[in-house]
Amino acid sequence: MASVARWFRMTRTVARTVARTVTGKRVFPSVWLAGSIIALGGCGSPGDGSHGGGEGAATAPQAVLRLSAIPDQNSTETREKIQPLVDFLAQSLGVEVAYVASRDYQASVEMFKNGDIQLAWFGGLTGVQARAAVPGAHAVAQGDTDPTFYSYFIAHKDTGLERSEEFPAEIAGLSFTFGSESSTSGRLMPEYFIRQATGQAPESFFAHPIGFSGSHDKTVELVASGQYQIGVVNYTVYDRRIEQGTTDPEVVRVIWQTPTFADYNWTVRPDLDATFGEGFTQRLVSTLVSIDDPVLLRALPRDRLIPAEDADFEGIRQVALELGMVRE
Repeated sequence: MASVARWFRMTRTVARTVARTVTGKRVFPSVWLAGSIIALGGCGSPGDGSHGGGEGAATAPQAVLRLSAIPDQNSTETREKIQPLVDFLAQSLGVEVAYVASRDYQASVEMFKNGDIQLAWFGGLTGVQARAAVPGAHAVAQGDTDPTFYSYFIAHKDTGLERSEEFPAEIAGLSFTFGSESSTSGRLMPEYFIRQATGQAPESFFAHPIGFSGSHDKTVELVASGQYQIGVVNYTVYDRRIEQGTTDPEVVRVIWQTPTFADYNWTVRPDLDATFGEGFTQRLVSTLVSIDDPVLLRALPRDRLIPAEDADFEGIRQVALELGMVRE
């Protein structure tokens, strides 16, 4: 107790000094002393019952379910639209849920690989890449349209091109842009179909250097402005823009629709149950596929979700292997 008394006398002296000198203004010493006494109270010696474990002891921070989505649309718009889903999952699952924005497709994969996010809305290719990087990760849900997804090849009106049932080989001499380099519907599968139709890689088929816009919305905007004559885009993004009036179908025309392929999916890390409790992953999946409110899914955008398995995306994995976009 003698040491405590000496400490108390010392703090009174320091407090008086602080009161006289801090920025020339008087500081009420008792406030400073109160914080110091509280700090002393947390420094009890072993065996005095003040070292934690008793009533009022600090508890471990609550685990947070962090999720993200590949940024194939406007990032601000995505954040606004996905917040209702974040809130719904938090309420339904009884855990804190946070949305983590991603700057690009590969950043989404890296965040998942590093454990910065535990749940991600990936495209077919990024989902394959993420699951390859995290053994035990699985696709658990997809949109009802995702098993039969497709892309549009679009053209500026000045090309004079019209819609065709056959691959438009005449685009070879025009300027062309993909979306993101890691996009399933904006790069991987369109490149595969170009190779199938022409027997050439896009770099050889097109007379001009090909571009990568970074997102589906940007692809449509670049074609609309005439910076590129031809582009390829996720059909849902194009249709949404036409419906909303942000794109004129007479200016940006669909000239070819690709065959179908599997695409977007929710993929989870294998450590969810260890973090949030046994059975959490299944509760999460059940919650996702039970959603019937379109407002909750408009960021994706999908009308509803259905269960998914890794095998649903085996075709995507094989194409990615063939084109060198994923490794065994």
